[in-house]
Amino acid sequence: MDFGILFTSHPHKDREPYPHQAVHARVTEEIVTADRLGFDTAWLAEHHFSTEYGIMPDVWVYAGYLAALTKRIKLGMAVVTLPLSNPVRVVENAAFVDILSGGRVALGLGSGYRKYEFDGFGLDFEARRDMQDEALAMIQDLLRTGKTNRKGTYFTAAVEGEYELLPQPVQEPYPPLYLAAATERSIGAAGRNGYGLMLSTLTPFDTLAKQTALYRTYLAEASTEARANPGCGKIDIARWVYVAESDAQAKKDSAEGLMRHLNHFFGGHQSGYLGQVSQGKDSVSSALDYDALARSTIIHGSPATVVARIEELRAKTGLTSMMLHYPPWYGTDKAKSSLELFAREVMPRLRAPAKAAE
Repeated sequence: MDFGILFTSHPHKDREPYPHQAVHARVTEEIVTADRLGFDTAWLAEHHFSTEYGIMPDVWVYAGYLAALTKRIKLGMAVVTLPLSNPVRVVENAAFVDILSGGRVALGLGSGYRKYEFDGFGLDFEARRDMQDEALAMIQDLLRTGKTNRKGTYFTAAVEGEYELLPQPVQEPYPPLYLAAATERSIGAAGRNGYGLMLSTLTPFDTLAKQTALYRTYLAEASTEARANPGCGKIDIARWVYVAESDAQAKKDSAEGLMRHLNHFFGGHQSGYLGQVSQGKDSVSSALDYDALARSTIIHGSPATVVARIEELRAKTGLTSMMLHYPPWYGTDKAKSSLELFAREVMPRLRAPAKAAE
């Protein structure tokens, strides 16, 4: 079982004042720490325009920078927002950073869920899934053959004849490819096309079990060509995780920061959020209760509690990897302490230890 960390580059507005430039030094330090501690992947999330949410306009620029600062940790995109991207550039950049990092890229793709980001680029938020479908078809062509010729409503490209997509990645046949999904449409696309499946932070365990079962049903339809994807069949689930010496200490350290983040998140900005848990007022109120979340969704507590919760999640879903996530409001010292405790007390009880970077 692999363990990664999802970095959404949220500003800690109290400690990283406007215009929040200091967020990037702090996140970079956390990624270098994750490399040292033996975590498998640093997942980078693309977001635009908000002073309350993630500040990461270009995951490829950042991944190229991190390639030179890290030694062994994989650099994953979680996710490249396809409707906001040129699919040809996505494949070019993935291959280029794969070379720069020595074959450490993992490519996560998604349709996006924040309407203001689409507004900022002058794009139709309601058309995002159709835009994603067109982009995915082009990306599949380019990854498999280095060529494409498609003319769609949203994306058009012709790379053919004597021309091909360059550079070629280090990983063969190409870096592992994942799709962030929650609806039957997107889970079906992930399974049928042989993508690894990425599932969201706020989906309760029981719903995750249904989603992973659905994914495996569709995965049975994947072609031999689709199954060549190194990410095929892999299930990566994001979770809010915090480890302390006891369950009570974990709640004391994390509850205020977690609720602060979720109160903003449920403030209407997550319009199309994958794994949407706010399906009504009752769901929203339960999602904003720490103890309810501890029973259904988050993985917070002592090392023993966290191990038990991850084993429960693995039994229900068959996940192959987990992305640890946390808001900036815990503070750097508490976040690092939690990561170090996870690496020292949790990971060795769930898998053989990874080789940490020197």
